[in-house]
Amino acid sequence: MKVQAQHLRALTTLFSGASPLRKVAAGVLLLGALAGAIWPSAASHADAGQIEGVVVGVADGDTITVLDGSRQQHKVRFAFIDAPEKAQPFGTKAKQVLSDKLYRQQVRVEVLEQDRYGRNVGRIWLGDEDVNLGQLRAGYAWHYQQYARKGQSAQEFRLYEQTQQAAQQQRQGLWYDAAPVPPWDFRRQRRAGQ
Repeated sequence: MKVQAQHLRALTTLFSGASPLRKVAAGVLLLGALAGAIWPSAASHADAGQIEGVVVGVADGDTITVLDGSRQQHKVRFAFIDAPEKAQPFGTKAKQVLSDKLYRQQVRVEVLEQDRYGRNVGRIWLGDEDVNLGQLRAGYAWHYQQYARKGQSAQEFRLYEQTQQAAQQQRQGLWYDAAPVPPWDFRRQRRAGQ
């Protein structure tokens, strides 16, 4: 079982002077992690957790920082989408659109996993709005099919695809450009020194 920082915090909470409610929540988180270790196939479909808090930072069009109720900051990468890098055309605009929508707003994050950089990867909700899908609708992200295939239901995958296609047809956001470069290609070209 891979022990994550949230598991260590939960364990600490169990043996601290925290309120009974927080201890129960910590116990549930640890039981979920244990169940995931015992039944990995069930864990792959279960949420890795949830974060609720205020957005205190927007790094780019698909990465935010959320400050939770215990004043802990969580770096969150949006699941299923990939926005233009800041150095790409529409990268600054994608960040601005997201910032205008989320900065200082209360959000809920369905955490699906942690990436190799230690960021939480998840779906962001502003009330009942799926913000990840909203970035696609506005034309400031691509549906990141390579990663979406492993975590999205077939129905949700189709919805994200249809939303991207509608943005393309309407030439929304980055689709105004005749041949926008996907961020994964942009990153690969930069690593190759082109």
